[in-house]
Amino acid sequence: MTEKYKIYLSEDIRTRLLNDAELFEFTRPDASVNLNGFLKELIANYFDQYRKDTEALVSGMIEDITSVRALKSKDAAALADKIISTYIRGEDPSSGRKAVITLTVSGASYNVIQKIENNLLQDKSLSGYIKDMFSSYLSIPRSRREEIIFSEAYEDIRKAISEHRHLTFTSSINGMKFTVEPYLIAPSKEEQCNYLLCAGAKDRTPKTFRISRMRNTFVTSDEFAPDKKLEERFGMLAVRSPHSASSDIHAVVRLTEGGMRKYRLIVKNRPSVTKIEGDLYHFDWSELQLEDYFKRFGKDAVVIRPKSLKNKLRNYYEQALKAYE
Repeated sequence: MTEKYKIYLSEDIRTRLLNDAELFEFTRPDASVNLNGFLKELIANYFDQYRKDTEALVSGMIEDITSVRALKSKDAAALADKIISTYIRGEDPSSGRKAVITLTVSGASYNVIQKIENNLLQDKSLSGYIKDMFSSYLSIPRSRREEIIFSEAYEDIRKAISEHRHLTFTSSINGMKFTVEPYLIAPSKEEQCNYLLCAGAKDRTPKTFRISRMRNTFVTSDEFAPDKKLEERFGMLAVRSPHSASSDIHAVVRLTEGGMRKYRLIVKNRPSVTKIEGDLYHFDWSELQLEDYFKRFGKDAVVIRPKSLKNKLRNYYEQALKAYE
């Protein structure tokens, strides 16, 4: 069964939902952002938690309100809902640009909409209920929002970690299948995405995978004995750079004044400097991360060593030059 609904919300809420859909890589075959597909997952996976949290919050507020003033339960419930909408969710219906989206639901998301329509609306419209659910979701830190959208994968990963069992999955990037020994879930430095820190099941090579790109997760019956050295290494990576498990190299990079300024300002995945000698910056960091970070600096950062990193960046700029020519 498929149904379409008009949902009215603020332009800000729509933009933030669109940003999440893009970050979590919900796309159509033409590579455009699939907002509707993302919202279907949000509704199906967040409804139970939203309902439980909202009911607990309203119940507590009603109890507090009625204990101070002799209000009827119905009036206290309406006041509690007003307080939540205005002050907790920050929704002012009289301000801001408005947006409308056409929500097409089916399967699990359709079943949730039916539950809402048949049991939970009372004096509120379906559009208003869904808008409040979206606002509540956006009030949660993004790394936790990822757990909501990919809840099935997280459930499998946590089960495999706690029971020391092999985990299999496919990558949404290339469709490759992996079997790993899972150790730890860690957020990125900016808490944009979460990563699984793990080891290859055959060679125990350290690996990291962005959880939002893991598909068809499955906990096998095969157990493994955790490696203490790997546990320690993953503990360090979780704090520093969970998105890369490659070994560190020692690199020296010459920065211009502009490069020094960029290093202060560009904080996303910024490598920690080990030592500064004038305009020479020393790093003990993953080569892949150093390459990705300094690609943004252009002429303001020149790698002195190692030669491998220097050649990678030089080839990158040479290819860019050829493309522009």
